[in-house]
Amino acid sequence: MKITVVGTGYVGLSNAVLLSQHNDVVAVDIDATKVDSINDGVSPIEDQDIQGFLADKPLRLTASTDIVASVEGSDFVIVATPTDYDTDSGKFDTSSVERVIRQVRDISPGSAIVIKSTVPVGFTRSIQEEYETRQILFSPEFLREGRALHDNLHPSRIIVGDTTGLGRAFAELLVEGALDEEPPLLLTDPTEAEAIKLFANTYLALRVAYFNELDTYAATHQLNARQIIEGVSMDSRIGGHYNNPSFGYGGYCLPKDTRQLLANYTDVPQNLIAAVVEANRTRKDFIAADVLRQGPETVGIYRLTMKSGSDNFRSSSVQGVMKRIKAKGIEVIVYEPNLDDESFFHSEVVDDFEEFTRRSDIIVSNRITSELKPVVEKVYSRDIFGRD
Repeated sequence: MKITVVGTGYVGLSNAVLLSQHNDVVAVDIDATKVDSINDGVSPIEDQDIQGFLADKPLRLTASTDIVASVEGSDFVIVATPTDYDTDSGKFDTSSVERVIRQVRDISPGSAIVIKSTVPVGFTRSIQEEYETRQILFSPEFLREGRALHDNLHPSRIIVGDTTGLGRAFAELLVEGALDEEPPLLLTDPTEAEAIKLFANTYLALRVAYFNELDTYAATHQLNARQIIEGVSMDSRIGGHYNNPSFGYGGYCLPKDTRQLLANYTDVPQNLIAAVVEANRTRKDFIAADVLRQGPETVGIYRLTMKSGSDNFRSSSVQGVMKRIKAKGIEVIVYEPNLDDESFFHSEVVDDFEEFTRRSDIIVSNRITSELKPVVEKVYSRDIFGRD
């Protein structure tokens, strides 16, 4: 079977690698550097499993910048292009997805299109009606940055927004690529599949926000947050996962997905969804104020990435803290090995760790790493359990 994957971020590349174990797959990207890297067996994104598979596995995978040649004759075309939340329109910017769909319909109208990019609830139905076809499906992705291929090889569930034979055929391709036997599988209507993605991510964001607000309360009243969280988490109905305090949720998915779900509630009564979005802003306000209370002249920001094993800066919570501190006129310097620039949002980037720690009165870090242990007395973090 021939499959084309358009977009080589975490979603696109992990799916391309997964499916190329048993199918001929072409990964398409407009970035020639990323394409060359994939063809050389080097992952352009930070993901240990993707790198291992590209280097060592006999994959039937090539990469290309030529969408016309790649798409022609494909059985399935997977769309995995970015859909950032547009604050002006109050919804996802789906222009890249729509552009790819138009191209595929012009180049290879017989190809089935599977949207893996996150889209607003109702988007797939509207596209199906526009093109008068049911050959356009939506299949949500449930993966972690830095563990994208692992989460496709060992899926928590496979969901395809199509209840016909076409939807089952695509689901079987994902099952075939997985290492787990009989992963949980659910075929739904497309709009329900879109809703599953947004509600699942908003629940995760709610859980992050809940334990962050617990931590804010404990810090304000000089209580032992660890003891409270451990006691709460001993209830089997709650559990000890996703309970480590942070500066807020961030990354590719949770910030934009929570705001999109809230936008979908325009005509529906709600309180909780709006509270999740607002709680993330409130947490960053608290963290910044807590740092400023210590009266630093220079604040060092240790790492901009969202989590260990990821190279993603996008919407990372520490950036929101950084901007709030800078707004008060405090000098901010940044240590981020993944940055080649000399400045980041008008803050100096210091690439020498010893110089960075020496110049910083306080080192703000979302997570405490072994590298910080020698200067831990300078570190400000709400990390309790030492995990993401």
